[in-house]
Amino acid sequence: MIHIECRSCRGRLGTVVLDLGNQPACDFFPELGDPGPDRLYPLQMWLCSSCGLAQLVADPTVPDEPRGAEPAALVAQAADAVSRVAAAGLLPAGATVAEYGSPHGGSWLSLAMDRGLRQAADGEPADVIIDCFGMMHAADQHAALAQRAARLTSGGVLLLQYHSLETIIRCGQWNALRHGHYAYYSTTAVATMLASHRLSARTTWQFELYGGTVLLAATATTADGRDADAAVRSLLDAEATTGVRDPRVLSGLQSDARRRVAALRDWLGAERSSGRRVLGYGAASRAVALLSMAGIDSTLLPGIVDASPGKRGLRMPGTDIPILGTDVLRAGQADSVLLFVADLVTEVRAAFPEVEEAGSRWVVADAIGD
Repeated sequence: MIHIECRSCRGRLGTVVLDLGNQPACDFFPELGDPGPDRLYPLQMWLCSSCGLAQLVADPTVPDEPRGAEPAALVAQAADAVSRVAAAGLLPAGATVAEYGSPHGGSWLSLAMDRGLRQAADGEPADVIIDCFGMMHAADQHAALAQRAARLTSGGVLLLQYHSLETIIRCGQWNALRHGHYAYYSTTAVATMLASHRLSARTTWQFELYGGTVLLAATATTADGRDADAAVRSLLDAEATTGVRDPRVLSGLQSDARRRVAALRDWLGAERSSGRRVLGYGAASRAVALLSMAGIDSTLLPGIVDASPGKRGLRMPGTDIPILGTDVLRAGQADSVLLFVADLVTEVRAAFPEVEEAGSRWVVADAIGD
């Protein structure tokens, strides 16, 4: 019997909806010369029956991920998001702005300041608070949101961006579950969380990043309670149809995991049998559980290329697969390149034309088995 307290509402009733077993810490990349074995930790998702927040059950790991190269897709989405928020009149010139950043990068501060906003000093109240994939890294979700709410000036706006739980369900993105990411937000759950801090959703924008990302603007709850616009209401209706609060729906991620793992193992085995050499691209945390559960080692996947210099000379957690520099792609050393981050496909095809010029192909890992 697992005894869990919700990271947001402190409720104790809920359901484990996804159990990936014991996995290596996906944000710790060992030295290539370290033979292991790597320590393993339970990796489970729990859905709170009270507030509907999907969350990591436990995380005994210590974050230690080398900083990766910032994807062009993330940079472009940030510029698009700030432009949309400004067009809605929520970034007035002269306003103060504070940011709660993500350890993975992706700051919006310079974009906001280019529009005439002024960065608030540490701890100073701010008219605009930006959180782009930041709050999901907080173990105590209630305290994290309370901190952000307390810094808002009267009439201020909180901009909260998150990978949508509806997307995770719809696209079968079971490997979004990882150590260090404590919360998986539906807009339905976010609305409940905001209400406990006297905030309400005002409007939302949706982006294609990661298959479906939501940017939500929240302000202090008004006396009449009519804060949510048509965009918010439409999103809440869509989530109700998807079943973001239904543990039976989220439990479907377990079968998605089994199917994807088997498909990857079979595909790599078939490639090797046909004499085709496969390299991976993108030493991403989301690839760790996939490779581990599929039992993939360097005999099936001799290396994973990554643009981050900080990951060179390391290996993927839980396996002996080395992380390589981009020179191997330019040298045409692969018949197929297995892409672990689908959002990078446009960027990498433009950056490494040598792959297709040599007759090789890009294969998106998420599409194997479809």
